[in-house]
Amino acid sequence: MNRLAILLLALALPGAAAAADYTVQPATSTLGFSGTFQGASFNGQFGQWTAAISYDAAKLATSKFEVSVTLASVKTGDKDRDGALPGSDFFNVAKFPQAHFVTTGFRQNGAQVIADGNLTLRGVTKPVSLNVTFKPQGNGAMLDVAGTVKRLDFGIGTGDYADTSVIGADVKINAHLQLAPK
Repeated sequence: MNRLAILLLALALPGAAAAADYTVQPATSTLGFSGTFQGASFNGQFGQWTAAISYDAAKLATSKFEVSVTLASVKTGDKDRDGALPGSDFFNVAKFPQAHFVTTGFRQNGAQVIADGNLTLRGVTKPVSLNVTFKPQGNGAMLDVAGTVKRLDFGIGTGDYADTSVIGADVKINAHLQLAPK
């Protein structure tokens, strides 16, 4: 093989490499949401979820996220709301115990990275775009993700609970993940 071919091969291989795989550090990571009820804001978190993260800001084409959430693990700090959310009017965990998000791609929007993907919730799959902030920290990284979904698009709170003047239509999703190399 001539020197030029070797040089071209060496230059091409780093670009073909996959993004770095990470494991989430559960003790310092959160997956949550915020919404409104009767005009007042509230926050919630999920206590049980898994995330497979493969990410490199310089190699967005090979990056991917896959997250599964146990919906019955929801906590908002309000006993009545915590009792209602797993029920058939909202998450209906008896029939749909998990939510699932998987990326379909990443794109750059100015300085902001956007993760496009599909969210499946209550048996409904819709496209969702999330803002991504990734900060390397030593061998690991910090990953913040944020976006908004329309709860009624997924059948969350229909019927008597479809009134968006009582329960807001928009639910903000947020995650703060401490990542360690896999």
